[in-house]
Amino acid sequence: MNFFHSFREDILAVIQTLIQAGQLPEGIELDKITTEPPRDPSHGDIATNAALILSKPAQKSPRDIAPLIAEHLHSLPSVEEVSVAGPGFINLRLSSQFWYQQLSTILQEKERYGDSNLGLGEKINLEYVSANPTGPIHAGHGRVAVVADVLANLLEKVGYRVLREYYINDAGGQAEKLAYSTYLRYKEALGEDIGEIPEGYYPGDYLKDVGQALAERDGAKWLTLSEKEWKEPFREFAVNAMMTNIRKALALMGISHEVFTSETELHRSGVIEEALTILKKQGLIYEGVLEAPKGKGAEDWEPREQLLFRSTHFGDTTDRALQKADGSWTYFAGDIAYHYDKFRRGYTHMINVWGADHGGTVKRITAAVEAVTYGKAHLNVILSQMVSFTDGGVPVKMSKRAGNFIEVQDVIDKVGKDPYRFMMISRKSDAHLDFDFQKVLEQTKDNPIFYIQYAHARCHSVMRMAQEVFPEWEKTPASFLERLTDKDELHLLKLLAGWPRQIENAAIMREPHRLCYTLYEIAQQFHMLWNKGKDNAILRFILPQEAELTRARLAMIQGVAHVIASGLFVFGVTPVKEMRE
Repeated sequence: MNFFHSFREDILAVIQTLIQAGQLPEGIELDKITTEPPRDPSHGDIATNAALILSKPAQKSPRDIAPLIAEHLHSLPSVEEVSVAGPGFINLRLSSQFWYQQLSTILQEKERYGDSNLGLGEKINLEYVSANPTGPIHAGHGRVAVVADVLANLLEKVGYRVLREYYINDAGGQAEKLAYSTYLRYKEALGEDIGEIPEGYYPGDYLKDVGQALAERDGAKWLTLSEKEWKEPFREFAVNAMMTNIRKALALMGISHEVFTSETELHRSGVIEEALTILKKQGLIYEGVLEAPKGKGAEDWEPREQLLFRSTHFGDTTDRALQKADGSWTYFAGDIAYHYDKFRRGYTHMINVWGADHGGTVKRITAAVEAVTYGKAHLNVILSQMVSFTDGGVPVKMSKRAGNFIEVQDVIDKVGKDPYRFMMISRKSDAHLDFDFQKVLEQTKDNPIFYIQYAHARCHSVMRMAQEVFPEWEKTPASFLERLTDKDELHLLKLLAGWPRQIENAAIMREPHRLCYTLYEIAQQFHMLWNKGKDNAILRFILPQEAELTRARLAMIQGVAHVIASGLFVFGVTPVKEMRE
């Protein structure tokens, strides 16, 4: 439970009381009233802007309204102190008993702590990875996959129903190049000298296996056939081989999708024509001539009339082509139809996680989704920046097998799935990420995944040791929790109690990286208490002569383990109970 919500309800109830008493006018909008931690923790545990929001409609100074509200808040059972600060913020300090109650809730809910019904069961279609199936997944592109997968877990934790979907870009020019590249490797497998791989083709050694498989299956049958006859079978065979490879890489990252949608099948289904008909009825499609592009490539441009989407109506820099010179559909036309198809399947809330190189297409596709669904569906695009891989600060060499990039498997083989996943979400997705192999494997507090996992393992180590001294310590009566009086212990309880709020905020903002900082702060506070116990015997977690205090501290430690595990499960990371070299 996000306790800030319950205190907001208490404040709204107080306002209604004041309205009924004639001290505030009726019809006041209350949506902008917030309850959140004060910027300065010394001011208390909760701050509300209620007096500032009410000032204008009530035609009173915030400093005049704040005491009216504060007077009623004094009577709340969990409130120890109420004060008014600055221009009229009301600060609440909560009793120690309140924090003990929150710890009791954590011990009951365990790793489910932080679950909520914020999403009210709403369906979300979350599309991610969707890389061209022309080769193995780039380890940096894996960041898109992990960010989205963790976001899916996070949204489910707060009550959304998430469908994980992968769009297979198996139509168009890139897929054709894959077919041509595979044909070369096929000839190579049959003993022909193919020379250098032409520029623009896919040079990676991974296609040697695909060519070899075709040669073993079909022999030399394709050598005597025309390009028109072999191109489509080669495209289909190569795409299937690449998707098998991609699914294996996704599995290595702990990722699975419920739905895979083929661009080729989408083209064949007629949904593109259906979607564009809807846009045409709204006057958003027309035959026209685009202006010449600026910069490189402008000298090769020839004006021609083509089918265009009025993207400029939605703030884009130019209208966008829907059909190529040969009559085939552009990628943008297919993309519109794909999102329309999601809408037909019942999804009005869509999220796409894309690489930052797709940033230029966001405005036009979000506009098209709004238009093709008559404003009934909304698309939110999250962009993920690239990753630089280094080892002790030295750039990591590209994979010869992959051709010009580092494969996911290469990285996971070196650092493991859990550190890889954690590091990929350790920064905001639109910020560049430096992934240093040495730092990811360091066993120091500067390595957040190690530091957090170490805290979880330490908790379990303490609990194992306690079992020998107090075999039934887990049956700690709630009254024993009152023995937690040290200010640093209470601070840790407050951090734990704030977990549901952190979960909801991260979900609302679509920023799971925020939880990395929260878990690190909890781990840091726990490690600090551990170290205090080393320096001062009275503060140790296990005191054989102090059964009640020991059991209270063990309950606190158990709460730490549950919250850390709750977060790591969202990350798709396994909480460890023992640290191994």
